[in-house]
Amino acid sequence: MIYEEKPFNQGFIDDPELHQKIIDALPIPIFYRNQKGVYIACNQAQEKLLGLQKSQIIGKTVFDIQPKEIAEIYAQRDQELLDSPNDQIYEAKFRDASGILHDVVFNKAVIRNSQNEITGIVGSVSDITERKKAERKLEKAREATVIASAMMHKIRAGIIIADSELKVIDSNEGFAKMFGSEIEELFETIPGLHGADLKELVPDVIYKMFSSTLISGENAIERDLKIQNKLLHVSVITIYKHRVVGALLRDMSAPSLVREEIISRAQRVNRHNLETVQKIAFLLGDNASMTEELLNSIIESYKYGEDE
Repeated sequence: MIYEEKPFNQGFIDDPELHQKIIDALPIPIFYRNQKGVYIACNQAQEKLLGLQKSQIIGKTVFDIQPKEIAEIYAQRDQELLDSPNDQIYEAKFRDASGILHDVVFNKAVIRNSQNEITGIVGSVSDITERKKAERKLEKAREATVIASAMMHKIRAGIIIADSELKVIDSNEGFAKMFGSEIEELFETIPGLHGADLKELVPDVIYKMFSSTLISGENAIERDLKIQNKLLHVSVITIYKHRVVGALLRDMSAPSLVREEIISRAQRVNRHNLETVQKIAFLLGDNASMTEELLNSIIESYKYGEDE
């Protein structure tokens, strides 16, 4: 069977209702403005985006629908397209009828008549507000990560962070120095010890603290441990429950930390052990040789206080 092409095409062109049904079926906002910037047609998706009925759009210009500062940008870009009639794609702001500002992408092109004269502009609008929000959040997260990492690597205390499989996410030089030359050399080869197995880096007791915190989701576990002739205070904390844990390790054998830690711990055990506080007042004088005995006393008082 042979169809007559001309009558079919002619009917299609002369049926504006069919045109409207076709563009209304599209989920992307579409509009058509003439050379003067007046809206001649739009689809239902455009009505929804604007928050206006078609009768409130057709016959109006962008200056009737958008704030002046936004409308001026639209009008300028329209004129640029009319002067250089190529495809035009750009990002812009858009305010709906309720006053909410959206991030959008315009895709526009000129429309010509049968004499190849430009009669107006057709365009589509893609709302990228949620994508932009996600991009901004991601950028802030990246900035926060960079800042946190920079700060972490400036701290003298040892810091290490591990994931749910107890693989290292990041660590600082202070941590590497606490556990011998092999770990230091590995740190120089693999900055931050990224991806290393935590079990191969720390003593079993610290590994178990990490594992326990990861499983239980506790906010924090603190212990005083004697490792490699050092007295370490280890605080393992939950960063993301059951997903990421971190630890702060302080070498309490370091002279610069002794006085600070004595004062700090004295404040925490004061209500439990007045006798210990009196020892601190005495030992903060010239009797530094008794520091180790004092630390043991404070540690025992602190542990006793936690058990209570």
